[in-house]
Amino acid sequence: MKIELHPIGYVRSPYRERGDAPRQGRLSDAVSEIVIDPAYEPGLFRVAEKTHLFVLCWFDRANRSTLRVTPPHNPVEHGVFATRSPDRPNPVSLSVVDLLAVDGRVLRVRGLDALDGTPVIDIKPYARDIDVPGGD
Repeated sequence: MKIELHPIGYVRSPYRERGDAPRQGRLSDAVSEIVIDPAYEPGLFRVAEKTHLFVLCWFDRANRSTLRVTPPHNPVEHGVFATRSPDRPNPVSLSVVDLLAVDGRVLRVRGLDALDGTPVIDIKPYARDIDVPGGD
């Protein structure tokens, strides 16, 4: 099976090196921008009506051979699929961000932990009524 991803844009971020980024984007007030490729700009129609978005990125600087990690908040080794480590076989990141503004094909967001230049592979609206499991 062949899987093809086509980045829809890229991140402009204050984070240049892995050590610059927070452990989780929601732990920082830093503002980043998502620059959408002109070919995908029509897909932003009505996105400005949303307050929060899921942003999926391809962590292109991740170590794809990592299968076990020790999370910083729990110093016990875990399988990578039991963590949110950026290092994983398919380094897809998932972030819930606050949408601050839309200016043409540039989205200003807060809560993204991606490095500057990271490819964005998709954006989806966050909907509390379906994205938050009951009681969790």
